[in-house]
Amino acid sequence: MSRQIQDAYIVAVRRTPVGKAPRGAFRNTRPDDLLAHAIRATLDDVPSVDRARIDDAVIGCAMPEAEQGMNVARIAVLLAGLPQSVAAMTINRFCSSGIQAVATAADRIRLGEADLMLAGGTESMSMVPMMGYKPAVNPSIFANEHVAIAYGMGITAENVAAQWKVSRDDQDAFALASHRKAAAAIATGEFAAEIAPFTLADHYPDLSRRAIRSDARVIAQDEGPRADSTLEGLAALKPVFRASGSVTAGNSSQMSDGAAAVLLASERAIKDHGLTPLARFVGFAVAGVAPEVMGIGPIAAIPKALGQAGLSKDQIDWIELNEAFAAQALAVVRDLGLDAAKVNPLGGAIALGHPLGATGAVRTATLVHGLRRRRQRYGMVTMCIGTGMGAAGILEAV
Repeated sequence: MSRQIQDAYIVAVRRTPVGKAPRGAFRNTRPDDLLAHAIRATLDDVPSVDRARIDDAVIGCAMPEAEQGMNVARIAVLLAGLPQSVAAMTINRFCSSGIQAVATAADRIRLGEADLMLAGGTESMSMVPMMGYKPAVNPSIFANEHVAIAYGMGITAENVAAQWKVSRDDQDAFALASHRKAAAAIATGEFAAEIAPFTLADHYPDLSRRAIRSDARVIAQDEGPRADSTLEGLAALKPVFRASGSVTAGNSSQMSDGAAAVLLASERAIKDHGLTPLARFVGFAVAGVAPEVMGIGPIAAIPKALGQAGLSKDQIDWIELNEAFAAQALAVVRDLGLDAAKVNPLGGAIALGHPLGATGAVRTATLVHGLRRRRQRYGMVTMCIGTGMGAAGILEAV
């Protein structure tokens, strides 16, 4: 029996502030607690929703082990206070896990299999290191053409910089712009509608009283942006991946902790619950590229997503292009001829951070609220993916 494709709408989306790893505000905060907080904040925005009517939750996580293992999606759903009837699954497509979760949840609605879906992502790079605690690459790749799967991400960025002729000066200038845009956005409250402030309880010994004291503090802003960043300071940094290279800590994305949650609904659910749609999910595409230049993934994914949506790049008003590295972001912008003014208008991962599996959902929050605030129509979330892939999701503000 065939089903008619129906529209899926984002009706609420919130994120935590993004903390710096491994020594930032969330270094001791569990990723399931961050996600539970984002879920509660998202659902608090739509009090008319019967939480028992949520069909499923799809949550992205790039390193789903340790504190973010054991199906962190289901654990966070229960920690958030949702009924036990709300199921959940954790999915992993590395850096695109968050936007993949949104796309997977939207597809359930579009196929008529669900009316209310939670999506999102969570990652603690403070608690779970890049590659996890037991990297175990299949040894056969070292004897064939897939050896680049084992390359460090920084080496792939160096490869992109060399092949796409992205200079060190251009990378540093791009990084500086990311910090300046992000700092300006924070100063003008651009992120206020999307961030759900997180209250931390700090505990420390009071030796004079022989007691443990607690202080509460509220984290309401992303920790990464540096308003005092300068070209001179960036230029003084040494390459960290190749001695003669151009990729530095300053023109690479920051390791981060964070989470985000998205509630999607069908037209029927919108009517039943009296909801106001924020954005329509238009489409999503992924594509593979050579692992040794994994950063160019969006070059393959963006045209595919645009083609499926029947849109041109010029119709996209806002592009959230994850800045894994300045080298790959610039290569994507130049290769596809993207309008630089539309790319990361509030800064990107170099300044705002990149909590891996959460990033796609975090940037979805930025995009949805930003499009509506600026009265723009179409937006895109796109990123490169480890092992050689790219992803791109398109939304339409309503």
